[in-house]
Parts: sequence; structure tokens; C-alpha cells
Amino acid sequence: MNIAIIGAGTWGTALARILCNAGHQIAVWSALPTEIEDLRKTRRHRNLPGMEIPEGIRFTADEKEACAGKEMLIFAVPSVYVRGTAGRIAPYAGPGQLIVDVAKGIEPGTLETMSQVIGDVIPDVPTAVLSGPTHAEEVAQDLPTTAVSACGDIRLAEKVQSIFTDTCMRVYTNTDVLGVELCGALKNVIALAAGISAGLGYGDNTKAALITRGLAEMRRLGLAMGCRDETFAGLAGIGDLIVTATSRHSRNNQCGYLIGQGYRPREAIEKVGMVVEGINALPAAMSLAEKYGVEMPIVEAVNRIIHDGENPADTVGLLMGRKLKREWMK
Repeated sequence: MNIAIIGAGTWGTALARILCNAGHQIAVWSALPTEIEDLRKTRRHRNLPGMEIPEGIRFTADEKEACAGKEMLIFAVPSVYVRGTAGRIAPYAGPGQLIVDVAKGIEPGTLETMSQVIGDVIPDVPTAVLSGPTHAEEVAQDLPTTAVSACGDIRLAEKVQSIFTDTCMRVYTNTDVLGVELCGALKNVIALAAGISAGLGYGDNTKAALITRGLAEMRRLGLAMGCRDETFAGLAGIGDLIVTATSRHSRNNQCGYLIGQGYRPREAIEKVGMVVEGINALPAAMSLAEKYGVEMPIVEAVNRIIHDGENPADTVGLLMGRKLKREWMK
């Protein structure tokens, strides 16, 4: 298949490599000509040390060149750039193509998921989603990985499944697109909380509590929005939450740890050196909780730390002192 990767970050580049090695024709686009030139010359990505980029992958900063003749366009840019990038790609996207979004986030203001944003800008091309516990650093090493392909049209979900499945990537399908995308955005916020707790010196008990109760918050909101319960128990839900809240590769976990250690949020983001999607997702998460009348105390606590400057240790005290209740409530 002739495929364009829209975005030359770690995830886009790691996907480009496995797809090229599987025999597909791959072009990678970036809005940054200097980034494209560096990748073309060195065949290395600075954030994926040890991974060599196959010679068969072409790099370009030209949208028309990237999209011309392509059967599939994979959106792999940070969530805050998805709408703008879709606008640049739109003139060159059309019938016969399939868009696969691998960015995870919810747009503030519109409260749209990334596939919905792409659909707004490029309405005539169907969009599927690929999500799950998929750190680029491990995919780049061919370590066994699982993911979920989500699309309202199961035939397209299965098409994506067949294209991305190889010896180190096993892909499942799901038709609950909203649930899959909601999980992909919200798990980053819970991972920030897990990182903050570790930075404060708390242990595995605290991390387990945050992951479990964080998943309960994600599930409550998802059910209120009409998502399927099973999605939150799957790869896009608990699977992605576990890896993001515990892995050394997780930018959200790293950023949270630094905040727990005393860094201001902006300082922590700069020290991580890459996009921290959990912070980008916070405004939309708060708005959705209010819109659907769903209680999300962990998300609210992270928001107070990030945007209100609240002391992390004091915030933990408030969470622990909340009114006692049953574990499961409808």
C-alpha cells in the first residue's frame, strides 16, 4: 500500500519503519523542513536512539508531494496541531483514501476528538483510529505490542487491522470510536497524577489507587457520553492507562514526576522536551465533566495543580479526605 505519515515525531517515525519493513511504500511529512532534512540525511530520529530508518522511506515538507497517489494518510501530529494540519492536507485528500488518526486528545472549545476534528476539515474521506498501549520507543525495537483499530465501519477497522498487524504488532478491532478516543485522551491526565504521586515519594499502593480510581472516572464519563463499557476494560482503556501511568517512556508520567518534585508545570514540560498531551487534554476533560455532570476528582485535582498552582501534597490530602462512599456507584 502507498501510505503517507503526516508527522515526523517518534510515533509517526516508528510506524513508518514497521510499515516500510512490511513492504509498504512510505512517505513521511513534517511542517518543519529542517526536521525533514535531518531525518533524510542521518536516517535517525533523535528521540529514538538505536533505531535506523529504512532507506525506502521518503521524507518531504511538501503536502502535495506527501499525499499524491496515497491510499492511506496517517495523522501522527500532536493533538493541538491536528486541525491546522488537516487544513493543510485537505486540498490533497479525496475519494479512495483512508485517514488513520494516531494522535490522542480532545480539542478545547469544540470538545471534539481528533477523528471528529479531522472529519470537520476533511469530510469526504473516512477516518479510523489506531490507539492502545503503544510506546514508540518499544515499537522501534520490535518489542511485542498490541493496539486497537476503531472505526464505525467494521470493514475499515479490519482493513487497518490487517495493514498494521505484523510479527511484533497485534491489532484488534472496535467500533466504539468515541470510547477509544476518550480513553486515549483521559489516560494522559491520570498518568500525570501517577507521576506527581511518585515525585512526592509515594509508592505502588498510591499508584495502583490512582490507576484504578482514574479508570473509574474515565468510565463514568464515557458511559455518560454513550460509550461502550467494554472499551474501558480493553487495550484503549486499562491497557493504555497502565503503560502511560507506569512507564519510563511516558512523557506524562515524567512530567508529573517533575511537578511532584517541585518543578512548576511549565518548567517540567521544558525539561521533558516533548509534547505532554495530558496537560493539553485537561481543559477539555474539565469541560466534559461539567457538561455531563460527572464527578472526576482526580482529574480536578490535577487541574488544580497545573492551572491553579495548588500544592501537590495538599491536593493529595484533599483526595484522601473526601466523603466515604461505595466503590461502585451508578
